[in-house]
Amino acid sequence: MWLIFALLSALFAGISSILAKVGIGSYDSNLCTALRTSVVLVFSWIMVFITGAFSGISDISAKTLLFLLLSGICTGGSWICYFKALSIGDINRVVPIDKSSTILTIVLGFILFGEPVGALKLTALVLLGAGIFLMIEKKPSDNTKSGRRWLLYAAASAVFASLTTIFGKLGVTGINPDLGSAIRTTTALVLAWALAASTGKISEIRSIDRRSYIFIILSGIATGASWLCYYRALADGVTSAVVAIDKLSLLVTIGFAFIVFHEKLSKRAAVGLVLMILGTFIMTRI
Repeated sequence: MWLIFALLSALFAGISSILAKVGIGSYDSNLCTALRTSVVLVFSWIMVFITGAFSGISDISAKTLLFLLLSGICTGGSWICYFKALSIGDINRVVPIDKSSTILTIVLGFILFGEPVGALKLTALVLLGAGIFLMIEKKPSDNTKSGRRWLLYAAASAVFASLTTIFGKLGVTGINPDLGSAIRTTTALVLAWALAASTGKISEIRSIDRRSYIFIILSGIATGASWLCYYRALADGVTSAVVAIDKLSLLVTIGFAFIVFHEKLSKRAAVGLVLMILGTFIMTRI
């Protein structure tokens, strides 16, 4: 069952990135992230009440709550950095870097959970690393300070995403995954709005047009669905396998990036994509 949830997580995550890219447009990415996080929050708590998971809130230990809050902070940081990178960079370059969190997550999974790293997993890591490297093609604009900003934000997003997974794995233990997701989302929401307020961008909310609002809301719904599926899979599956399958959202994102934004893959990037898919497939077979 965890495999089905992991695949659904990848599908929704891929769609979410495209919807968010369209919705953000020329607007402040931090403000848009705060808006879409609000949608995810509503979605998450609705699921909590539908499943009856709210009754378990009194049973959450202080340790579990701490890890959930840390996971939520990292989630907020990952979303803020990711959508900032999307707003200034090409999807086909930003997304692969974000997916590099798989490698760090596997290392941390080995250290913290004792999850084995055998020959097959090492092979998968090499393939993933090589694929990511090939997909990140340099452009003349990357030699400038402003041109490298998307890379810094994408890398920060990957680090936060990895920490989110690790803290989430620790926090999910012993509680309903829907309730865990809702608590994480609440924490991420506070962080997102706090950042929007600190940069003085909240007043710009009235300038966002209706079309952008629609895409931001749809992105939030897709993210909420992805997150719920992801953490339900994480609660029952092996961390490294769940994370790897989730990264298949790259296929969905790249496909829609071509259709919507006409972003094409070069031969080098296409080879990189194949290597990443192969590495992901190996991860699911371990």
